[in-house]
Amino acid sequence: MNINDLTDDEIIEIAHPLWDDLVKYSNKGQYGKFIKKFSYNLLLGLNEVEMGKQFAHSELSRNLVEERDFLGFIRRGEHVTALYRVRSTAREGEWLGRMVLGYENGEVRIFAASIF
Repeated sequence: MNINDLTDDEIIEIAHPLWDDLVKYSNKGQYGKFIKKFSYNLLLGLNEVEMGKQFAHSELSRNLVEERDFLGFIRRGEHVTALYRVRSTAREGEWLGRMVLGYENGEVRIFAASIF
């Protein structure tokens, strides 16, 4: 199945809870729960030690405001990118949150996630 076969509303029902979980577990420093919906290939490509250090010590990733502004989707191939405006309780300003979704073994998985 291709995630782009779904309507925007159907993707929103999937994407928003996944994003909210990423923010929640990032703030709590719960790395295992943070990566639980990552795709197999994303997990293979991660340097667990470096990511764990960054995850544990990043002021931004540990202090995200749970409220987010959904900016829209970018559809490409077999993936859709959800874009969010995010804020921090520790740093002034706004950041762009990006989460790439697609199907893996019949289940929607996160293929990339970042804050710029």
